[in-house]
Amino acid sequence: MSLSNMILPPAMLGMLGGGQLGRFFVIAAHEMGFKVTVLDPDKNSPAGKIADVHICAKYDDEAALKQMADTCQAVTTEFENVPAATLETLAKVVPVHPAGRAVAIAQHRVSEKNFLKSAGLPVAPFAVIDGDADIPDDNSDIYPAILKVSRFGYDGKGQARVANANEAKKAFAEFGQEECVLEKMLKLDYEVSVVLARDVNGHVATFPTAENSHLNGILDVSIVPARGSDAVNHQAQKLAISVAEKLEYTGVLGVEFFVCGGELLVNEIAPRPHNSGHYTIDACVTNQFEQQVRVMTGLPLGSSRQHSPAVMVNLLGDVWPDNISGGKSEPNWRLVFGNAQLKMHLYGKHEARAGRKMGHFTVINVSRDEAIKQALQVRSELNIGD
Repeated sequence: MSLSNMILPPAMLGMLGGGQLGRFFVIAAHEMGFKVTVLDPDKNSPAGKIADVHICAKYDDEAALKQMADTCQAVTTEFENVPAATLETLAKVVPVHPAGRAVAIAQHRVSEKNFLKSAGLPVAPFAVIDGDADIPDDNSDIYPAILKVSRFGYDGKGQARVANANEAKKAFAEFGQEECVLEKMLKLDYEVSVVLARDVNGHVATFPTAENSHLNGILDVSIVPARGSDAVNHQAQKLAISVAEKLEYTGVLGVEFFVCGGELLVNEIAPRPHNSGHYTIDACVTNQFEQQVRVMTGLPLGSSRQHSPAVMVNLLGDVWPDNISGGKSEPNWRLVFGNAQLKMHLYGKHEARAGRKMGHFTVINVSRDEAIKQALQVRSELNIGD
């Protein structure tokens, strides 16, 4: 997009999806002077609550898509399960980033694994499972493994650890014999991720490599910059850029990696801002959501420089204690707000449920070690992981 084709405030931008990622997008867009239309079928969606317009309809609703096409000057998405056909339909009328093709690959594990393998990117050994006959026998070195449904699996959902063929067949049956990926479980050193933004001209801005730990399949803590070697951190950046280039991607992209024996393997790609990139809101010159706005409007990418070490901790619905009336009580927020280095972000969700992402906090400090210490102390006081 040339300078003359930049979309400038107060233009209306379109967001497909109304979760917390969409909410942060709306905040960033509003701060930059843009207006936002959110399409989400949930009347209580966090992004819809603060958008200029909330179209409460399904993602394939023809009237809703026509309204977006007629009123928005560009459209993006906040999660990969929006139908790729919806993105392609809108792209006939308005600029859409990321493209439907890229989202289609990322939302289908088989397509994702095959894309990464064909692109020459390092991945863990895997097998595509369409039926019982595709499940390797016990002599295969793929076991122990994880069976993952090909579509609509995230945050540990639609996954099962299996030690042999019988366990794999049982899990496959429990998944309704949907197409799956059987992926070898590897001995991990740790996990990292890289969030980047790539514009229509191929310019890329990468955020620092984050070190991630998970709890019950859901991201728990991100430490940035990662404590691994500079060589691993730098290689993760290079591989993430390679993923974006080979995918011909335009937008904000999250790339997750396993580190095994000092070597990097691509785990998953997310065609949107990423949970592990939330620290950028408080610790970087430009955050991942502003970059999303910049890409879709043709504005130059902002600086992704991190100005402070940061530790991000997710707050799930489990943190909200049950009360005697059978509902939920608020956590003891005094524990959180008593830390002067801590930045709090609650997502405005109307109901706390176990495993549901309700918010996060980020501790920033001139010392990464001190940020880790403070973040883990607050995490413990909130009884996270107990």
